[in-house]
Amino acid sequence: MKKTAVVTAGTAGIGLETALGLAAAGFAVTVVGRDADRGARAVDRINATSPAYPPRFLAADLGSLDEVRALADRIASDRATSGDPLTVLVNNVGAMFAERRDPGGIEASFVVNHLSPYLLTELLLPTLTAGAPSRIVNVTSGAVGLAKRVFDAVEPPGGYYGFHWYGRAKLAHLAHTLDLAARLEGTGVSVFAADPGGAATDMTNGTMNDPRIVSPALRLLWPLVRRRFARSTSGPASVAARSSILAATDEALTGRTGIVIGARATQVAPFRAATDPAVATAVRRLSERYAPVVVA
Repeated sequence: MKKTAVVTAGTAGIGLETALGLAAAGFAVTVVGRDADRGARAVDRINATSPAYPPRFLAADLGSLDEVRALADRIASDRATSGDPLTVLVNNVGAMFAERRDPGGIEASFVVNHLSPYLLTELLLPTLTAGAPSRIVNVTSGAVGLAKRVFDAVEPPGGYYGFHWYGRAKLAHLAHTLDLAARLEGTGVSVFAADPGGAATDMTNGTMNDPRIVSPALRLLWPLVRRRFARSTSGPASVAARSSILAATDEALTGRTGIVIGARATQVAPFRAATDPAVATAVRRLSERYAPVVVA
């Protein structure tokens, strides 16, 4: 039976390299992104590798929860019509902003980095369960280490600093990932987190040179901080994608779940705060409030 994979933010950077790796492993790959031209180029690039199955592109703005719902409906409908299972879902989407944004009434970093992949996954759980054994791969980040760990509200107290808020949203999603793995134990759906490390991507090129993304204390050390950011985001996206590809395809992970694959494509211990039941509970409450699976 055909193996299928969906990769969000899959038209460039780490997402496209992940899609290429999955296509090489024999998956029929769907890449999701906002821009149709970039989507067409991504499909052309995957086709140039002579994959076993032709790739396709689905347009969706993953910063909009309404579009996430429409995307989930489309994917589930397509799988039901074709009869091919959804074997792998890679939630690769991520974004960092130098200035606060809330186009949908909810702070954008929390939407893109947590609520969007959370909602897409929850909506597709029936499809993933029906296609089991299947895998969910959620891309995490080392930025969780500098995140505020309070999740009483979407927005933490204090000023807006994009890197720290990005890390907080990624921490929320890592806590959700580990919580979801425990919840789905025994269903045949395995859940993994994958840390790509750093790479030169549109996100890092567009924001990591702006001192506004860090707190005032770190701005005092900006020359050092900027050099560290530059070093950590200088690698190729093809290398950064290895952790996601391994999490999605490695036969040694069959039947296992709740594992974090680190930047060197090896298993690593999860960040401790993400294993805190109180954090997981708070994140779940926020998620259910702002991205309900069933809309009243």
